[in-house]
Amino acid sequence: MNQDLNNISQEEINRSKVIINNLFTYYSQRIVGQTKLEKSLLIALMANGHILLESVPGLAKTTAAKVLTEAVNGKFSRIQCTPDLLPSDIIGTQIFNYSNNSFETKIGPIYANFVLLDEINRSSAKTQSATLEAMQERQITIDGKIYKLPEVFIVIATQNPIEQEGTYLLAEAQLDRFLLKEKVQYPTAAEEIEILNRIEKKVFNNIQAISKLEDLKFLQNLTDKVYIDDSIKNYISQIILATRYPKNYIDKNLAEYINLGSSTRGTIAFMQCAKALALINGRTHVIPEDIVELKYSVLRHRISLNFSAIADNVTVEQIIDAIFGAVNTP
Repeated sequence: MNQDLNNISQEEINRSKVIINNLFTYYSQRIVGQTKLEKSLLIALMANGHILLESVPGLAKTTAAKVLTEAVNGKFSRIQCTPDLLPSDIIGTQIFNYSNNSFETKIGPIYANFVLLDEINRSSAKTQSATLEAMQERQITIDGKIYKLPEVFIVIATQNPIEQEGTYLLAEAQLDRFLLKEKVQYPTAAEEIEILNRIEKKVFNNIQAISKLEDLKFLQNLTDKVYIDDSIKNYISQIILATRYPKNYIDKNLAEYINLGSSTRGTIAFMQCAKALALINGRTHVIPEDIVELKYSVLRHRISLNFSAIADNVTVEQIIDAIFGAVNTP
């Protein structure tokens, strides 16, 4: 690969390796296992996109989200979503000041570098929609006035797929705003023991941040400069088309389970995430394997299945595998 084509110097590559290794080291000091989650969180940070984490409670989703935030010493905000949470509780509102008889703007907790929306599916649809402008436009509006959010602004949302009582399903429009969706798995027996040992020895305490927001901004700018060939772009395009017109690509019976395919945001997400993944792997160019590695994280929340799929125990991951098997790899 011609280095001049990337406009990435060797000095930039070396600096990116140091920052990425520092972030991985910090994560592994605080979290046992969950390496897939670790990489997905870092990809979201580098691509300056939002990520949705799904699993049963108690698997360190919230902790993992906070850990990488602490690693770069950014401003962190945690919002516990509940059915009675109001949009103004998130974005802010106007408050009357009796001392000077005037209204003052109180900015909500959404104004931070990293915003953790814990159990987002417990908030009402109206409250969920309040985050749409912030996530997409990176700004909020209070009493007609626009407030720009920080340059580094990432929403990390969690949801529990098991409990249905008192929850509100995220609409497709909101799901699409998330760059990635990651399913968090149970730790292994060995990892479970290591967690107990670390808690017993209190090794989680007093771990200092090892990077800065400037380092993260450097990674984001460098990620934009990673080279992606037209053949890879065409590969991504064909994959997205296959989600929209599955009967042209995969078995007809399997295609019948798809209710809705991916939007163009899925195409953009593949490119942005693949660039970040290439840089994490020490490359200045994207390869097809990067796209394959990202297939579930990018597409699992962008392909909508019908009730027949649920009845027949067909998962979205099976559909994604079929699509990738049908599209020629460059």
